[in-house]
Amino acid sequence: MTANKPYIVGLTGGIACGKSKLGEALRSRGAVVVDADEISRALTAAGGRALPSIRARFGDQVFEGELLNRRALSDAVFGHPRALADLNALMHPMVFEEIDDKIARYADRAALVIDIPLLYETGFEARCDEVWCAYAPPAHQVQRLLQRGMTREEALRRIDSQMPAMEKAKRSDRVIITTGDKADNANHVIRLWDALLRRI
Repeated sequence: MTANKPYIVGLTGGIACGKSKLGEALRSRGAVVVDADEISRALTAAGGRALPSIRARFGDQVFEGELLNRRALSDAVFGHPRALADLNALMHPMVFEEIDDKIARYADRAALVIDIPLLYETGFEARCDEVWCAYAPPAHQVQRLLQRGMTREEALRRIDSQMPAMEKAKRSDRVIITTGDKADNANHVIRLWDALLRRI
């Protein structure tokens, strides 16, 4: 867009809606994709700066020595709205700080993609020039999460912890329905990207 501010595309979608695959397709096309989940994983990896705050709030029971036990943390927060809100209050400021750093680093790009699952839940859409949403119906979400090894109960708790996928789709500027062939989904989002670069 300009040398000071790239055009920001927010990429969102419910859990197991295929958003990450769309991000991979955009990267393959040369897009810079800033992935909030990757940032979160780095912040909570060994030595990550979020770990002291997580230990202070949730205790040693979500750790194995110095390493975060992600399964234990998930069990502690999903299905427990207050605990989830506390975790988000710890993590989101750190994630957004890292996103800001990356936007500044790529200020010379015409456009950037910010891949952020909780885009609407955190109000991040206000910082985007437009929002693209990966969408799959709840039955597809559940099936994909079962294939990842979750129980049905775990899958439903994860889905219920987010804004409904249909509501995200309704609020977005572009919707990519991801129930079809993965190659078709990738081609769809690449066409959107190519068209975006021609019009900004």
